[in-house]
Amino acid sequence: MLSDVTTPQDLDDRFRETLAALPAAERRRDPADPVTDDAPLTGAQVLDLFDAQVTSRQLDLAGRWLRSFGEGFYTIGSAGHEGNAAVAAALRPTDPALLHYRSGAFYCLRAAQAAAAQAAAAPASDAVDASASAVEPDPAAEPEPAGSESPAGGFAAYAQAARDVLRGMVASSLDPIAGGRHKVFGRADLAIVPTTSTIASHLPRAVGMGLAVERLRRLDSAGRRTGAGVRVGSGAGATHAPWPPDAIVVCSFGDASVNHASATAAFNTAGWYDHAGLRIPVLFVCEDNGLGISVRSPEGWVETTLRAKPGIRYFSADGADPVRTYEVAAEAAAWVRRNRRPAVLHLRTVRLMGHAGADAESAYRGPAELAEDLDRDPVAATARLLVDSGVATGEELLARYDETGWQVRRLAEEVLGEPKLASAADVVSALAPRRPVRVARAVADAAARASGPGAGARAEAFGGKPPELAGLMTLAQSINAALADGMLDHPQMALFGEDVAAKGGVYGVTKGLRDRFGAARVFDTLLDETSVLGLGLGAGLAGMLPVPEIQYLAYLHNAEDQLRGEAATMRFFSQGAFRNPMVVRVAGLAYQEGFGGHFHNDNSVAVLRDVPGLVVAVPARPDDAAPMLRTCLASAAVDGSVCVFLEPIALYHTRDLYADGDGEWLAGYPEPGGWVAGHVPIGRARVYRVGSADDLTIITFGNGVRMSLRAAAVLAEEGVGTRVVDLRWLAPLPVADIIRESSATGRVLVVDETRRSGGVGEGVIAALVDAGYVGAARRVAGVDSFVPLGPAARHVLVSAEAITDGARTLLAR
Repeated sequence: MLSDVTTPQDLDDRFRETLAALPAAERRRDPADPVTDDAPLTGAQVLDLFDAQVTSRQLDLAGRWLRSFGEGFYTIGSAGHEGNAAVAAALRPTDPALLHYRSGAFYCLRAAQAAAAQAAAAPASDAVDASASAVEPDPAAEPEPAGSESPAGGFAAYAQAARDVLRGMVASSLDPIAGGRHKVFGRADLAIVPTTSTIASHLPRAVGMGLAVERLRRLDSAGRRTGAGVRVGSGAGATHAPWPPDAIVVCSFGDASVNHASATAAFNTAGWYDHAGLRIPVLFVCEDNGLGISVRSPEGWVETTLRAKPGIRYFSADGADPVRTYEVAAEAAAWVRRNRRPAVLHLRTVRLMGHAGADAESAYRGPAELAEDLDRDPVAATARLLVDSGVATGEELLARYDETGWQVRRLAEEVLGEPKLASAADVVSALAPRRPVRVARAVADAAARASGPGAGARAEAFGGKPPELAGLMTLAQSINAALADGMLDHPQMALFGEDVAAKGGVYGVTKGLRDRFGAARVFDTLLDETSVLGLGLGAGLAGMLPVPEIQYLAYLHNAEDQLRGEAATMRFFSQGAFRNPMVVRVAGLAYQEGFGGHFHNDNSVAVLRDVPGLVVAVPARPDDAAPMLRTCLASAAVDGSVCVFLEPIALYHTRDLYADGDGEWLAGYPEPGGWVAGHVPIGRARVYRVGSADDLTIITFGNGVRMSLRAAAVLAEEGVGTRVVDLRWLAPLPVADIIRESSATGRVLVVDETRRSGGVGEGVIAALVDAGYVGAARRVAGVDSFVPLGPAARHVLVSAEAITDGARTLLAR
């Protein structure tokens, strides 16, 4: 009998008792007939649901078994949530899905559904590979009834899904999605995008995917009318959109997630766009078991919250009723597909066996409550329906349950012997591949197109006056021109953020781009950084090249996890099967005169440098900005890189270097023929030589470049020759250039405009130490303080005078 905790043995025993107690129906029903007289599902289809649910349940039991002897590393299970199999049955196997970590039965059903769809579409003479991509339906045809592609039945249809999940549990390097890096639900051929366990962090991405799917559908519709079709990508690498034009996005999550800021942002963004008349075909699925680990969702709160979301239609079902769950899910999916608008399905579930393996439910739940949940076991409910309708007997279902359990245990024993990731190189191999030769070739191809076949379109886009004929430019003007060239070369590129369209950006950096390229490619977003990045993440996954803008660096901190937990991990957790290329433009750093405080003068970049695989570019000069931006765009397109393009606000409109009116911080914009020669690879610094350049090396970036050059000029008058090294890339650091230029003089002054603690300078010094540098070194860095308003900022920020004094101290040693 159940005491104060639901153990795997309790769950198994109770299920067996339930099946044994089910009386056989008076007559048998043909599985091809509806399971009940008015049901939308046949008996065979409900058997398929049962098999998916049982496979998921047996996987949960196997996870606890593996954990019991130290070979299972993930025990968050789906027991009690298996009603989500009916949601999968109501969707198409080509509808992209981002799944909650308790959506195991959905995953199992989707895998079998996709295999059945492929088998039905393949010629009879062809051998069917269950791991191949599902066949996309004809978007011009009327949608088929959901669940029309039924799995073959029995465990064979679910074996591959079971093996996938078990490999994730034991961290097998043969796991087809994460390769032993994490246990996630995901496979490219199933259109299931892996998500992390971070609460609700995938919801903003789902909204972005919905926006991108609809945008690409409309482009495809226009293309079909002209015979062109839609392609995403540029040049020879262009590909068709990854999902059918009428696809919808499904995103599942737990009830506690509705309270998270990321979920609130996603719901608000979906509703905001719907109110504005833009379509977001997303079906949110809230799997509500009433608990967030041990914290209860107040009775009625989840329904009240979800019903109140403006612009999002509400549907509700009981996950313990498979037929009703299917009916409501099919209705919701059809509504979203037809109207291209967001909806939420509130699926009531229970949680069996606790939150995870070590969870002691007795600390916060009583025996009566646990028993009540067991009475609502969705797998038992499906079995009861099958027996009551005469499709199967309890004995027959128990035989299926035991056969699945035996097969899952057999697979678990097999995957135990599979290899694990064996080295650090293996672990990081999928993180952020760098192919600099291909990136350089992409830049060269862009130059060839701009000066060749695309020359006419380029001239038209620039109003007959391309930027290379516009004279000397500021940093802001150079970025603007490079963005325009990027839009011309990358037809899938979209530029968006707060105030970027009509206003042209707070500092005018995107001025005129909406007029040139249209509101579909340059558009304003709502004021929420999490949503801005979420739109970018979803758009990149859908095949676009998003360039979102974060208005100020300080505002990025509201949404850091969208970069760290979502963007940077996508390739890592999918071995490159999925990617979200993105170039995030951020106005940042300090030194704005007459404006600011710490929200407009923010120098906190440590969080960016700490994200594995993230590229962080900081252009200081106009003649670096354009080639660096081209490199970031090419790297995103070629390698799927996630890049942060950090633009120093104070240098946007700077014209002079040494004296007022000298114009030495301006630069011309190169014509396409010069793009190859001026290419700036990721992780390569720029070196300025002042005087003999033999006495001192100053290593810096951003505003520090201009200040260091001014200081070097003063030192030159004192007979000191200086090398000023502009890092240009804060991640990855240009370590080889740092070592070479430091060793050339034996005296290094690191000028770090961020902070002494956690600043860039620490990374530079560490690189020198690691390389065995034995010369003298000193730092000039910002004070560990927020940047105050007005003249007080000068007390905590680096100055040209402080650099000069630091150099003199270093030279005097």
